[in-house]
Amino acid sequence: MLAAIEAGGTKFVCAVGDHQFNIIDRTSFPTTYPEETMAKIIGFFDAYDEIEAMGIGSFGPIGINQHASNYGYITSTPKVKWRNYNFLGEMKKHYQFPIGWTTDVNAACLGEYHLGSGKDKHSCIYLTVGTGVGGGAIFNGRFIEGFGHAEMGHIILRNHSADPFQGVCPYHGNCLEGLASGPAIEKRVGVKAEELDKNHQVWEMIGHYLAQALLNYTLILRPERIILGGGVMNQSKVLTCVKKEFALMLAGYVDTPEVDEYIVLPSLGNNAGITGGLILAHQLL
Repeated sequence: MLAAIEAGGTKFVCAVGDHQFNIIDRTSFPTTYPEETMAKIIGFFDAYDEIEAMGIGSFGPIGINQHASNYGYITSTPKVKWRNYNFLGEMKKHYQFPIGWTTDVNAACLGEYHLGSGKDKHSCIYLTVGTGVGGGAIFNGRFIEGFGHAEMGHIILRNHSADPFQGVCPYHGNCLEGLASGPAIEKRVGVKAEELDKNHQVWEMIGHYLAQALLNYTLILRPERIILGGGVMNQSKVLTCVKKEFALMLAGYVDTPEVDEYIVLPSLGNNAGITGGLILAHQLL
């Protein structure tokens, strides 16, 4: 039996599954403070004696360098109670089986790479656009990371010509997350993204910003597929705008697959992250 945790900034999902990555049981609960959340995690997994390994995908930033003192920590998160919290260390106090550790978006990328929209490709990028913006990249089965994990949501962009908004990111202002996340949309127009009409002009701006980002990722990494997930992508017009703007910005400079095959939605839906956690666990055995 395999175990997985999808540790999100607003919600935790815990699950157990088999070696074919079928989910046997799962639970979810709001992300509160560490002590309360950890008690719920332990309470769920203690009911299963057969667990062989676990994979954790966590909100971040997190420490992933196994040689660094902060490996396994949630580090400079804006969630103050979780800042510099030794998540992996606390889990290892309770369990002796091997535990894999990565970002929540890396876990989703892993799930989609093996079983979802990237399963027939050697390389893919997964970008989630919601409360925050984050991305992961896998090439030939391995995450692209070095000193730390990717922070694809914090690349600096040029503002749309009709958008004077300076962004909501407390670190970088008009980075991708600062301009295109759910909170950025709400701050800009005064209405939550999910309540906006599909014809609102803001969607073209969001498509413009995402296309800028995807162009940069394409020129640097040249992946075979880019997968866009997260709540903002539930607005169907965004994907249409992204594809249109991306083609214009690329201007035929380098070859990519046809845009409808290159930029796609996830096929695992809300199960991408937890499925990726199960795969991460399986890889430890």
